[in-house]
Amino acid sequence: MQPSDADEYRPQLLDPTNAADAATLGRLRSDPYIQVLDHHGTELENLRRLRPSPAAALLDEPGRWAWYPWRRSLVSILGPVGFKALRLDRNRNTITVEEQTRLAELTVGVAGLSVGHVIAHTLAAQGLCGRLRLADFDRIELSNLNRIPATVFDIGLNKAVAAARRISELDPYLPVEVFLGGLTTDTVDDFLDGLNVLVEECDSLDIKAIVRVAAKHRRIPVLMATSDRGIVDVERFDDEPNRPILHGLLGPLDIGLLPGMSSKDKIPHILRHLEAEKLSPRTAASLIELERTLATWPQVASEVIIGASAVSEAVRRIGLGEELRSGRCRIDIGSCLDQLTEPAMAAPRPVSPTEQPLVASSVTGLVAVAAMRAPSGGNVQPWLIEAGEDEIAICLAPQYSPTIDVGFRGSAVAVGAAVFNARVAAAHHGILGPVTVDEHPSGSWSPLHATLWYGAGGSQDLADLYGAVLVRETNRDKGIPTPITDDLAGALTAAADREGGHLRLITDSADLASAAEILGASDRIRFLTPHLHQEMIAELRWPGDPDPDAGIDVHSLGFDDGGLVMLELLRRPEVMAQLADWNAGDALGDEMRSRVTGSSALAVVTVTGGSLRDYAVGGSAAESVWVHAQQRGLAVQPISPVWLFAHDPADLEKLSGRFADELGRLQREFIDLAGICADERIALILRLSTAPPPAVTSRRSVTRVRLSE
Repeated sequence: MQPSDADEYRPQLLDPTNAADAATLGRLRSDPYIQVLDHHGTELENLRRLRPSPAAALLDEPGRWAWYPWRRSLVSILGPVGFKALRLDRNRNTITVEEQTRLAELTVGVAGLSVGHVIAHTLAAQGLCGRLRLADFDRIELSNLNRIPATVFDIGLNKAVAAARRISELDPYLPVEVFLGGLTTDTVDDFLDGLNVLVEECDSLDIKAIVRVAAKHRRIPVLMATSDRGIVDVERFDDEPNRPILHGLLGPLDIGLLPGMSSKDKIPHILRHLEAEKLSPRTAASLIELERTLATWPQVASEVIIGASAVSEAVRRIGLGEELRSGRCRIDIGSCLDQLTEPAMAAPRPVSPTEQPLVASSVTGLVAVAAMRAPSGGNVQPWLIEAGEDEIAICLAPQYSPTIDVGFRGSAVAVGAAVFNARVAAAHHGILGPVTVDEHPSGSWSPLHATLWYGAGGSQDLADLYGAVLVRETNRDKGIPTPITDDLAGALTAAADREGGHLRLITDSADLASAAEILGASDRIRFLTPHLHQEMIAELRWPGDPDPDAGIDVHSLGFDDGGLVMLELLRRPEVMAQLADWNAGDALGDEMRSRVTGSSALAVVTVTGGSLRDYAVGGSAAESVWVHAQQRGLAVQPISPVWLFAHDPADLEKLSGRFADELGRLQREFIDLAGICADERIALILRLSTAPPPAVTSRRSVTRVRLSE
């Protein structure tokens, strides 16, 4: 007996709060021959677990029941908003929530529900449309089950109905309309009415031509997948209303003659359309065997699925207004498998060359070596150090200044640290003399020029630091927090004071947590601002890089192999751009948050005033604190948030126009947290903890040091 198809693909949605629906529910639930499936509690709990947490209104949305007469099953479902949110949650962020909303406005028609079945189901599964219209006159046969995801229970059922049922069981809220008679000259207009996209998968060349002419008239884009070497056709009649149908491959054929042509007469035109010379050997050979050893055109599920994936992506692009031009492509999986190569990760990684230290044979050379051991942001070493017979000059080199070094203030801090190291070395060798610092000296290429003049003076306090200066290092190990004793705090404060700076120690766990949030948010902005991200990644040195003597060796970052693999991802600008588009990426600050909250303290070194000379004083104070902290067994890591050297809104705008306001807020919050006075500027922030010595330390570029010897 032939089954009846009419309306047997639409579930009945029942609202328990509606009296009539409640009565229907009661009748259905009392029928012992009806299966009742109630997963509402589990679905609601899963909805509650979504991130970010759903609003209370969504959790309180009343549920529904879906009655599927062809299955004799009654199923509990979430309300329409909650159902969609939970069902499509795993689309994020491949498809964002905003994009999902836009795609829900699309009405897509699929004609031909053999290949079209998988396409229609994929569109529904991904939520790529808000309404589907299906057309096919044919019924499922056993030979269709090699590519149509139906079952033996569907044999004899209209193909469009079978697809509609499967979709309604996936999403009972998605409207699906079925044209049981398929597409004919009489039904084409009704089928196309209101469509945004047409997917055409009919077998008949007549219908292929007729429906395209009608779609072209309505400026509806047409998509088609052909199951041979992944052929995908895109015809953007919405953008190109004068475009010839089927890319003009039918030539001068009068399509009005197609209905009267025999199958044999149509073959040359079909082959021209398929570009016979590009067909796979098996498909081309099979065409010769049609009606001989083969009854019909061969198709397999894997090819159909590839086509569905491609068409679905095309629908997504059209719906979101992304680039998709007319034309044809081939997604040839067989060809790709013929080109398998070993992934790059399988190849042995290069090893960084051994550092070539600067060898000095004179006392002045040794002073220069100590100066070049000073820290600098990103280890860029923004200086030129010239050691003469009577003095050592340390000049700020602006060509090494990144964007974060607003007004060369960070470079001035580095110069100040180098001056401190030079004074320590000079004191150790008994040649300590006065220091002069000139800001924007007349006729000089350098905005800051510091000179240590050799003399016969000395300072035992400085001289005692010589060994510590030479082994001072950045330790990025997360370490463990240990209490900062009053004695240690006093010693570090005095170290800053002696050099003209000030020190604020943040040790309270709640304050450290607040600082962690501020500094983590700043790291996020650095990742998401293109030029800051580019400069940050340029500071990193990977094994095999051509300039290993500047920048930060990735192996000094304290990451395990998993962390280094993640860093490979974080260095990709297109990934950061995508996160910025989503206004996402909060996790980009997690590493900083973890390090700060696990610290013993944050040492905030400040200086009174905001000139480059003042920042150089701050650099000397910061280096003094660093060396003393390391002498006392602490691990030290400098932290330079994006806003560190900004003085005003114009500076913040230069750093990151998009995030300038947020940077200003973060800066104010940190200043308040640290209790910094209005006339002070932060020179450097140091993270203090207890950790083992680092396995890898920063290298130094000998090309930025000139010795007279």
